[in-house]
Amino acid sequence: MENKKIVVALGRNAFGDTFPEQQANVNKAAKAIADLVEAKYQIVITHSNGPQVGMIQTAMTEFSRLDSKYTVAPMSLCGAMSQGYIGYDLQNAIRTELLNRGIYKTVSTVITQVRVDPFDPAFNNPSKIIGRYMTKEEADVEEAKGNYVVEEDGKYRRIIASPMPIDIYEIDAVKVLIDANQIVIAAGGGGIPVLEQGTKLKGASAIIEKDYAAERLAELIGAGTLLFLTAYDKLTIGSGTPSEKSFDTISAKDLQQYINEGHFQAITTLPKVDASIRFVSINSDNKAIITSLANAKDALLGKAGTTITA
Repeated sequence: MENKKIVVALGRNAFGDTFPEQQANVNKAAKAIADLVEAKYQIVITHSNGPQVGMIQTAMTEFSRLDSKYTVAPMSLCGAMSQGYIGYDLQNAIRTELLNRGIYKTVSTVITQVRVDPFDPAFNNPSKIIGRYMTKEEADVEEAKGNYVVEEDGKYRRIIASPMPIDIYEIDAVKVLIDANQIVIAAGGGGIPVLEQGTKLKGASAIIEKDYAAERLAELIGAGTLLFLTAYDKLTIGSGTPSEKSFDTISAKDLQQYINEGHFQAITTLPKVDASIRFVSINSDNKAIITSLANAKDALLGKAGTTITA
């Protein structure tokens, strides 16, 4: 019997950088999700929060500068805000699209916390740029607090860790909702990274790569398919060169070889292909698909996109 559980990972192109852009783009994402609902998939959605969490962190920082009564919001809180904000827009857009097609199905957003290892090497080698540009004086203040800062053309920005996800604390709630035939939005922006301290969960100053969180989410719910919806139709190497090559289907072993040869951009494509390899390697029946939002339904039928298999 075919495993109809699927995790759909929406890239930043499904949202946009501003409120109006997000309102318009989530409607496109909703149409793609509704197509999958009509195809009888059990769907859990996760998503990027790149522009949004930076916008929230910048706004909260500026607010604290204007009124000394308020403190700068920690990254964990900014992540929680972004999950709620994006989930609100996305779940309402999906609900509307489904109702317009004569389908009633509850869409629920779960504010999701993800456990990370306090000894993850990422904390000593931060890679995620966050927030507004700062002056040298402001950057010095951040470094004095123990935060990392990177220089870009004479300007400065804060840079934070991107640890690997270990566990998802709300996974039982996600399972109950999907088994109740609901659509679930979870682990948005990679989830809120937290450190386990006895019975308390403490927010970590980090951002989890959402592609790895999507893989962990798919693994924990027993999904058969991990679907990455991004800005391009197929996985391609050597773009714009005589050796350009696109893939319809590729094995995890061959894909790993291309990773070893340095074909994929570290910030954008590499996490998707690495997460895909991890997912198909845990179960030979699993498959991962990378394609564009517009081709989601066709890609699941093997008519578009790139399918990664064991």
